[in-house]
Amino acid sequence: MKKLLLLPLLALAASPCAALAEPVRDWRDLEKVHKHVQESIREMERARAANHYDMDGHGAKAEALLHDVEHELHDAIESAKRAR
Repeated sequence: MKKLLLLPLLALAASPCAALAEPVRDWRDLEKVHKHVQESIREMERARAANHYDMDGHGAKAEALLHDVEHELHDAIESAKRAR
């Protein structure tokens, strides 16, 4: 039941972000996102270590997904640099 209530709230929270997001114009924009993802990974590692629990495995899964995103962004940046 709680999950059903959270879904509309998450959708409402994400919609302004999508509307206000600027389009990516250059590989430097992607590099800024890449740095932000790296910062998020460090914050996730600190949060998991400080709490001494893994949130039923969701913390580890979120961290793994952030690492996947970091890898894909790195590949996208390198591809964009080669295209120039």
